Amino acid sequence: MAKRVVVLDYGSGNLRSAQRALERVGAEVEVTSDFQTALDADGLLVPGVGAFAACMDGLRAVRGERVIGRRLSGGRPVLGICVGMQILFARGVEHGIETEGCDEWPGTVEPLQAPIVPHMGWNTVKAADDSTLFAGLDPEARYYFVHSYAVRHWELAPIEQLRPARVTWAEHGEPFVAAVENGPLSATQFHPEKSGDAGATLLKNWIDSL
Repeated sequence: MAKRVVVLDYGSGNLRSAQRALERVGAEVEVTSDFQTALDADGLLVPGVGAFAACMDGLRAVRGERVIGRRLSGGRPVLGICVGMQILFARGVEHGIETEGCDEWPGTVEPLQAPIVPHMGWNTVKAADDSTLFAGLDPEARYYFVHSYAVRHWELAPIEQLRPARVTWAEHGEPFVAAVENGPLSATQFHPEKSGDAGATLLKNWIDSL
């Protein structure tokens, strides 16, 4: 049976592009803001584009932070993409204004320190050892990024008896977190739905893990 995935509709993100990309790799996809439907799905994809604060406002308006927390407390998979990854961290700082995030991971989303921003276009990543998302992918594969803010420091300390988070890095002016796999919670700073065959493989790896 096809895995059921909800793309969370909270007013941010290229919803239809994400839906089509997931359907192409075999998922049964619904785009909705309905709390119970999002809670019950095999997988929840949280998209996001634009400003951190605006995304958090939209997320809270549909109780999205609660559905994310409820799913994770039950070990149910969530995948964040672009700003949908950033809002999973404790806080975001844009134009000197700090906004509280979902706080699923400690850390701050802050301006990327690079000669040219936004970071827009194709880039390689250094995938974490034993990654599920990047399994079978060429280390030289490129992924599509478009962002001016990033998590520059990974702050979650390892917890004894739990598998450490697998953190993937990329570089644009400086290293930044490009993807995270931490139990049922995964996220990518880049857009897998815009990353061609490599992005499709990553999404299929996630679907297959549900």
